[in-house]
Amino acid sequence: MSSNHDHSTDARPEHVMLDLGPGVGALVLQTGADLHGAEIEISPTGRDDERSHKQVHERPVAGRPLYGAVFDRLPAGEYTLWLDDRPLRRDVAVAGAVVSHLSIKEAHA
Repeated sequence: MSSNHDHSTDARPEHVMLDLGPGVGALVLQTGADLHGAEIEISPTGRDDERSHKQVHERPVAGRPLYGAVFDRLPAGEYTLWLDDRPLRRDVAVAGAVVSHLSIKEAHA
């Protein structure tokens, strides 16, 4: 997959620490195994050129693998997720002081 960029695909069993507070939230994106190692980009809605990215990692949970990326320290608002320079999902809401969750099971859903 072109979005792998040779990053590690080792399982990540460690905990993720999140910085949350008034006006600042996080997004946990759960994906399918087909996106393992891919880089997912995120940008504020309407500002497509202001992107940051996170890699999809395997995280063992209750003895089974889950795949996902964690976007932290996001100002509350609406976002677009990107894969291979194409919109993956638009209008993703992130609230302050909250961990938002989104599940995308297939790369081209």
